[in-house]
Amino acid sequence: MEHISKLSETSLTIREWIEYFREAREIRRRYANWDFIRSQPPKIRIALETGDFRTAAKMSNMSVDEFIEIAKESANIPTVD
Repeated sequence: MEHISKLSETSLTIREWIEYFREAREIRRRYANWDFIRSQPPKIRIALETGDFRTAAKMSNMSVDEFIEIAKESANIPTVD
């Protein structure tokens, strides 16, 4: 029975993480500068839309720091420092 209880706790934690990421995605979408994002080349535009900055930087041949700077300063995408 203890194993089932731990599984339930883990599932709840996963659900909480999923909700956290949904909320974060919604905040990024709400505050983003969509005119700037749409004006970018396809790889950078898709990367900015996804919010996966590590993969996005790699796809765009940029360092993660460079990409985050673009996301924060030009695209107005909120980030957690």
